[in-house]
Amino acid sequence: MEAAIQSDRRQRNMAKGNLGFGWMRLPLKSGDTGDIDHGLVKKMVDEYMAAGFNYFDTSFVYHDGKSENAIKECLVKRKPRDSFLLASKLPTFIIKEEQQVVDIFRHQLENCGVDYFDYFLLHNLNLIRYEREVKSCRMFEHLQEWKKEGKIRHIAFSFHDSADVLDKILSEHPEVEAVQIVVNYFDWEASFIQARKCYETIRKHGRQVLIMEPVKGGLLAKAPKEAEKLLKGAQPEASIASWAMRFAGELEGVLAVISGMSNPEQVKDNIATMQNLKPLSDKERELLRKVVRIYHASGPAQMSDFSAYEKINPRGISAAAVVETWNSCLLQPVPTFAAEQNYFSTEKAKHKIKMDEPCLPEKIMLEDGTDATKLVKEAEKFLTETMFFKYDV
Repeated sequence: MEAAIQSDRRQRNMAKGNLGFGWMRLPLKSGDTGDIDHGLVKKMVDEYMAAGFNYFDTSFVYHDGKSENAIKECLVKRKPRDSFLLASKLPTFIIKEEQQVVDIFRHQLENCGVDYFDYFLLHNLNLIRYEREVKSCRMFEHLQEWKKEGKIRHIAFSFHDSADVLDKILSEHPEVEAVQIVVNYFDWEASFIQARKCYETIRKHGRQVLIMEPVKGGLLAKAPKEAEKLLKGAQPEASIASWAMRFAGELEGVLAVISGMSNPEQVKDNIATMQNLKPLSDKERELLRKVVRIYHASGPAQMSDFSAYEKINPRGISAAAVVETWNSCLLQPVPTFAAEQNYFSTEKAKHKIKMDEPCLPEKIMLEDGTDATKLVKEAEKFLTETMFFKYDV
């Protein structure tokens, strides 16, 4: 009980802006994603904590399985356990049998060198995974048992699906205390990611929000020239990334805005933004909506409005969503490793469309007579070839 009270006290003492330190994009010493630069990470941890922040987010799979060990070496061995909040995630996507749940969790405690996690999450839930592996392997039941044993303090999950699915899971699991979702101003109204709707769903249920991808994998740290001119015109001294952090940081009910910081410069910039968080004005929010349109128009589809494709949805997935999502992927630093890939395959699975089957017709004609077949087929082909979530129907 005393440990839980200390955990809650640390949560309340987090600095204004609730900046979280994500361990998915740590600095490396070589091209090997597991070759983490521990020396540099230690300096980043020290600066982050000296600024009054203390929420660390990792996972069993980050950095080819080396992220949790880096937590042990760079944080746990160097800082008092009651000085930070530690979150990790159970990899639901590699679990097929219930015994794996127990075995992997034990390894995670050992990897991190801790006796308990402050927040422990089921990693990457969607409807199909929830109805199959999560239920058959009794994952939520195990989390509740571990909480009773003091091995975790708070039950949570990370989520990549639509708001209606999120509502279903939260309704069926009142024990959940927090949900980690993608939130940024680019994805606020996105067709698949549905950041606003998911955020509002979590708040409706009275749970805490954990925000991931606030800068969208680095996309929102470097704007198209026209957008950069607008942002610098409004706030000349502010970094481009700071706008994204302000958007996420001012939302109510947010436990932490988790930034995957890769170098000391990003740590400094995020600290400067979040320590003295300045809420966005109505004028600035409208400016960001304009910036989103500029981002979209700078993509391969060369359009900021996809509504002309909305009515083309013979199997439940619109061409507008497909083209918008493809366009967003190709704008990002690593197009084949974008959050969107989680959502496209999930939507196909929910509509009982096989992985290799198209969700759109062979010929795409818009109402104004435009033949959009080539563009739409290119978009769907890319998303099909790069989707993360593998399934059968």
